[in-house]
Amino acid sequence: MSAERSPLRILASTSAAPIIAKELSRRRFLSFAAAAGGTIFLAACSSPGGNTGSSPQASGGPLEDKLSIYSWGDYDAPSVLEDFTATLGPAITLDSFASNEEMISKLVAAKGTSGYDIIVPTGPFIPQMIENGLLTKLNLDLIPNIEYMDPAFLKQAWDPENAYSICKAWGTTGFVYDKTVITRELTTWNDFIDAAQNEASGKTSLLDDPAPMSGIYYWANGIDWNTTETSDLDACEEFMVNELAPHVTAFDSYPGGAAIPQATHALMQAWNGDARIGIQESPDPERWQWVLGAPDTELWMDNWAIATGAPHPEAAHAFINFVLTPENSLAELDYIGYHTGATDIQPAAEAAGIEMLDLVFFTPEQIATMHTGEVTEAQQRIVDIWNNTKAAAGA
Repeated sequence: MSAERSPLRILASTSAAPIIAKELSRRRFLSFAAAAGGTIFLAACSSPGGNTGSSPQASGGPLEDKLSIYSWGDYDAPSVLEDFTATLGPAITLDSFASNEEMISKLVAAKGTSGYDIIVPTGPFIPQMIENGLLTKLNLDLIPNIEYMDPAFLKQAWDPENAYSICKAWGTTGFVYDKTVITRELTTWNDFIDAAQNEASGKTSLLDDPAPMSGIYYWANGIDWNTTETSDLDACEEFMVNELAPHVTAFDSYPGGAAIPQATHALMQAWNGDARIGIQESPDPERWQWVLGAPDTELWMDNWAIATGAPHPEAAHAFINFVLTPENSLAELDYIGYHTGATDIQPAAEAAGIEMLDLVFFTPEQIATMHTGEVTEAQQRIVDIWNNTKAAAGA
């Protein structure tokens, strides 16, 4: 769980080398389990070895009539889901989770009987999930459309042979502000903090996620957000609990779903794709300004995978293969607002006239400011800071 990771290197999407050479995460390993008392998952991760996916394997036989997907909220284009059922038959049932930790805890508790087929873990969680028998090995012969994926997004450090996972989407973190309330230009995390304590006091929301929430302090102050130094953690908690929390009224991981369109807050930490959705669905899109967190922020990648005990493995493989076609990958990008890792998808999106692509595709200079999260011995402290900040804010 604390294996050494190679340095981050971001390459252009046309490169044959992985775009991410290091595990990344926007949602931290074990944070849900720690916060909710999910000790069953802690025990699973501390055990050596484990079942490595002994559920029924897909062999290319007839598709089952159902498919169950357990993923992040509103994370697939309805048109793609509908087309899959209309074209291939299986009826899809969707269920959503708010964090990797919640998803993993549920799978561990179910012991292979969750009923879920497809799940969508973030990269660094995958090795622990494999080790503890939570994932089924993919039959890549049944997913020939993997050929449409840009090689830069395949063969990541957490699954170098794509034996258990294939990139679904990747993104980053920044914030959105209401220009009718905050009339000056905000460009950095320090600007975010200042506005939260002034014009947006009582109208600010943070992501309901331990790592990027505390990341605000570290990024604003030039501190490695993977720090394990007690002095850094103490300073972060002091700031978050006593200086920022009094001005925060919500912890919302999906402000694009309601808070932005309904203008219930003036300043919101957000993931890029969710911010794009919220601005597009606002009755007054010009009211809102997206800002990529600066001078530094995070980068994460979510992945398609199949759960151990999946009751519909044939349908699960068929769906992953279906969603990887260029047209479906483009539909997914347009709906969720995240780069899906498909080859040449940026020019395809531009040719299709998809809007707000500056919130989907980033320049090499922007990507160079994005950093990955690590699982460290400070994990419990990070969760404590998250809980204490929410308590101080009355959330």
